Amino acid sequence: MERAEIRLGVSHYPVLDSFMACRERVSCIMGPLGSGKTFGAVQRILAQMTEQEPNAQGIRPTRWLAVRNTYPDLMGTTVKDFQSVFEGLGKMKMGGLEPPTFYVQFQLEDGTQVKSEVIFLALDRDDAVRKLRGYQITGIWFNETKELVKSIVDMADLRHGRYPSIVSGGVRPTWNGMIGDTNAPDEDHWYFGLAEETKPKGWTFFRQPGGVIPGAKENEWIPNEKAENLENLPEGYYTNGLEGKDPDWIRVMLSNEYGFVIDGKPVHPEYVDSVHCASENLEVDKRYPLIIGVDFGRTPAAAITQCIEDIGRRVIIDEMTSEDMSAAVFGPELKRYLDAHYPGMEVEVWCDPSGGAQSQATEDTPIRIMRASGIPAKPCESNNPDLRRAAISNPATRVCMDGKPALLVSPKAKMIRKGLMGGFSYRRMKIAGSERYTDAPDKNIYSHPVEACEYALMGGGEGRDALMPAQRNGKTPSQTHAIF
Repeated sequence: MERAEIRLGVSHYPVLDSFMACRERVSCIMGPLGSGKTFGAVQRILAQMTEQEPNAQGIRPTRWLAVRNTYPDLMGTTVKDFQSVFEGLGKMKMGGLEPPTFYVQFQLEDGTQVKSEVIFLALDRDDAVRKLRGYQITGIWFNETKELVKSIVDMADLRHGRYPSIVSGGVRPTWNGMIGDTNAPDEDHWYFGLAEETKPKGWTFFRQPGGVIPGAKENEWIPNEKAENLENLPEGYYTNGLEGKDPDWIRVMLSNEYGFVIDGKPVHPEYVDSVHCASENLEVDKRYPLIIGVDFGRTPAAAITQCIEDIGRRVIIDEMTSEDMSAAVFGPELKRYLDAHYPGMEVEVWCDPSGGAQSQATEDTPIRIMRASGIPAKPCESNNPDLRRAAISNPATRVCMDGKPALLVSPKAKMIRKGLMGGFSYRRMKIAGSERYTDAPDKNIYSHPVEACEYALMGGGEGRDALMPAQRNGKTPSQTHAIF
């Protein structure tokens, strides 16, 4: 076996160098576009492969997972970035039942061999957490960490350090843990909570300088001389990158500040946050019942709303969201939340109609499970996407008698608000010469609470005149109520 020429590390970039030298159990780097953070993460993986203690046969064994949220992003970006560093150091195997895997094997100057597997996984589906349980690994690399849900990171943190073992390789891991790179997330993202607030032991967070910084004038941005990786970027990279961009996009993607960026076509373009979001949390009006919408799946969500009938306003008061939770768990949790925060309130609950369907494994349905938990759940009359979207767009474009919008959202309903702002969107398609979007919106952390809101407003009467001819004659379905 020929010795490979290995060049490790970068120079003169303080934050990137510190991240690459870090050997804490968990470390993440946040930086703007073009900052070299992904390249640095891959270089660090290579370095740590060479640092693994050799076994009796002179082999340095490790096994890594490289994780991205979707398969297209995994193959189009993560794999390519990895191969650009590991070219000539092994081979990629793709196809069949196993995930794409790069088999690393090369010899060091001391005669020992680096032998490793890098397994590439897309963890965007409901069974993503279950996928992780089958792996015995050394380390994990999260590429674009902010796109992953916290439950995946939590489960991954229990899988590393299991390879090599005394049984399998004759040595233990010299290091084990997780590394990640990311653009700046929003301030209500789990990453912000860990990096800026809780700062858990054994976790280290690195923040690179922005590629641009605010100028002297309002909405002015200028290139940052302290930005990292400038020598490897095209001339005028950040100056040219400013042109034609929204301020929010610049703030997050180029200046490396926490914030929210719309990436795609909003499902509810009628929503304008400055118009429809209240200046402070809304209080419940005890004259009227709570109208709650529930979206099922493995990330069920509930939207807590009211119809202020004397003026015809729909108010979104509160929400309850989840990660990797069944209806059997979510139902009692929702009941406890309503009992604690809205005692004595009359409640009607409208659900995703698919929640009435039985699975092959059990005769229970999500709606039956909710009812058994004390939630008076019933299905909406329709799951037609156009009707559901209209349940929000209609009040968003209507004005009440007081001259204010007929839709008002409480800042407390953070996920619904962000979803309406564009977090719930149609993904942009890469088609030359035109701006095209997917026919169906992406399912993500924002889609579930917003769709729960759609069910609430539709069940509460919005768009009901379009559902059935009978309803236009003044007939409406019976409603189920409960007192909490």
